[in-house]
Amino acid sequence: MSQEPLLIDARGHRCPVPTLKLRRALEAMASGDLVRLIADDPMAKVDVPHFANQGGHAVVEQAEADGAVSFVIRKG
Repeated sequence: MSQEPLLIDARGHRCPVPTLKLRRALEAMASGDLVRLIADDPMAKVDVPHFANQGGHAVVEQAEADGAVSFVIRKG
């Protein structure tokens, strides 16, 4: 299991691009690994948690700063 989350910076991209980048990263990761996604599209606040829940993954952290939202997702 990774110590530091893999970082995906999707700022400047509109949905569904941040979610697609997240899905691609999760496919290559082991169960329990962490990924941090940073996005500035307001729809990410809805799309990312929905995608994670549908895929059996867990949003373990969500924060907002400087016009962007950051998620840490644990692969299920």
